[in-house]
Amino acid sequence: MTHFRIKEAARLLGVSDDTVRRWVNDGLLEASLDSSGRQVVEGSQLAARAQALAAAAREDAAEGELRLSARNRFEGLVTRIEISGLIAQVELQCGPFRVVSLMTSEAAHDLGLEVGSRGIAIVKSTTVIVEAAV
Repeated sequence: MTHFRIKEAARLLGVSDDTVRRWVNDGLLEASLDSSGRQVVEGSQLAARAQALAAAAREDAAEGELRLSARNRFEGLVTRIEISGLIAQVELQCGPFRVVSLMTSEAAHDLGLEVGSRGIAIVKSTTVIVEAAV
């Protein structure tokens, strides 16, 4: 069974170490000690917590908004916009992830995008590559 140290669990969930420790103290996550005496969280518990957080975020976002078939929504900041002729390349930093979108320059202008503005990348793809950490 996979276990994650508090710091690694926090990084995977996109929260602080203190938040994970608070969840352990509040009983939202169960921790045990590894062979080094450090607190660890079981991977399946971490996955369940991640799903609960995502469901809550979807509910918050869905109030009063349109519903989409795409499930992969990444909120972040626009960090770069490069417009060349008809095409615009827009980069967002969504937590630790960089998301790049190609769109028409007209669409970029219509959205009023500028560096530092908030954006949401919505991804719907038929090909998703999964890599397992070793």
